Amino acid sequence: MQQISTRKRIWGWWFFDWASQPYQTLLVTFVFSPFFAAVAAEYFMGQGLEDEAAKAQAQTIWSMCLTVTGLIIGFGAPFLGALADITGKRLPWIMMFSLMYLIGAWGLWYMDPDGSNLWWMLVSFGFGFIGAEFALIFVNAQLPTLASREDVGDISGSGFAFGYLGGVLSLFIMLLLFVEQGNGKTLIGLSPAFGLDAEAREGTRAVGPFVAGWFAIFMIPYFLWVKDRGATGRKASLGKAWQKVVKLVSGLRHRLSLASYLGSAMFYRDALNGLYGFGGVYAKLVLGWEITLIGVFGIVAAFAATVFSWLGGKADRRLGPKPVIIASILILTLVCLVIVSMSREQIFGIALAEGSGLPDAVFFGCGVLIGGFGGILQSASRSLMVRHTSPANATESFGLYGLSGRATAFLAPMLIGVATTVTGSARLGITPVIALFLIGLILLFWVQAEGDQD
Repeated sequence: MQQISTRKRIWGWWFFDWASQPYQTLLVTFVFSPFFAAVAAEYFMGQGLEDEAAKAQAQTIWSMCLTVTGLIIGFGAPFLGALADITGKRLPWIMMFSLMYLIGAWGLWYMDPDGSNLWWMLVSFGFGFIGAEFALIFVNAQLPTLASREDVGDISGSGFAFGYLGGVLSLFIMLLLFVEQGNGKTLIGLSPAFGLDAEAREGTRAVGPFVAGWFAIFMIPYFLWVKDRGATGRKASLGKAWQKVVKLVSGLRHRLSLASYLGSAMFYRDALNGLYGFGGVYAKLVLGWEITLIGVFGIVAAFAATVFSWLGGKADRRLGPKPVIIASILILTLVCLVIVSMSREQIFGIALAEGSGLPDAVFFGCGVLIGGFGGILQSASRSLMVRHTSPANATESFGLYGLSGRATAFLAPMLIGVATTVTGSARLGITPVIALFLIGLILLFWVQAEGDQD
């Protein structure tokens, strides 16, 4: 009976990844973000900006949104984690942030294709994104209680694989039935489902309610099978939470491995989020792709992430998470070099014939590697954090992990925004991501492969 209960609990925990992944896949990367970028660019051109300047301005305000939400998530995470650890209750927080997820995602339906409410749509997106990221912190903190240290990498990898599979399926449905191309038809030549008006871009705007509905349905197994364990009966307060966070942070000076790992993750996870947040925007603004083609690109990337994450979990179990993280960072850095060295007219300074399809093929290949090794990097990072975490303070520790992933979350979007503004190029604006990956790689030198928890 206990074995069945544990299996159900693991499956319920995996269903959070399945339910929540579409926010990242459909909204952050492959459908809403390029749609927002296209609408914003056209709006700014209507305000008198030249084509390249309008595209750069569109990328800049998107980076501003990711910067602000990143700061809120990063600095709020440790305190929320401490509050949850004091009481031993995590589910009430997960429920509250799930509600934020639903409200924020649904609100994107009201995006005006003429760009009249750009800022309100950024607020709606950011509200849901904050909910999704805060909920993830509390769910991640449950990982140490699911299995032994040797098995958490495999469970983490399988969870990411299951989540990316949900992302693939949700994106596939959106492209086939909802997102309209320039001719008003979906990828398979249908009018948008449920009589949605292609002229008003209702098929694409439906991505918000679709993501919200998907989350509401597939969170049911999670709430049925994953329960709070070990409620302390203590009352929490901001003062107590502050004391716990201060104690944990001050203790980092005695834990070189954990401090180095948090510093490393702070940079390389920020770089990865930058890739995710601007991949679809790059495809739209630099290569001029239709959103449906970006969606196909997303399916390929997400499917690669599904397979690679599962394989990465197996590699984590055999080799440990640290070498898996190092390999992933190196490959993603090379991918970034290719991306910033390519445009519609040239690759690494070599001129291309007009209308050449080589940039499209190369970027598809980059998408496979970004999706695949990005999934592996996230999974192995979660596993390595478990090796630095005690179950009694898991939410607090993963709150600190959330801080490390978000404390400088403003950095990648800000640097991309600055680089885009200075160079006037959406392509060269991606360059700072390379430096962030390399800093993270260097800091891994002081991280113990098996963590510092006895």
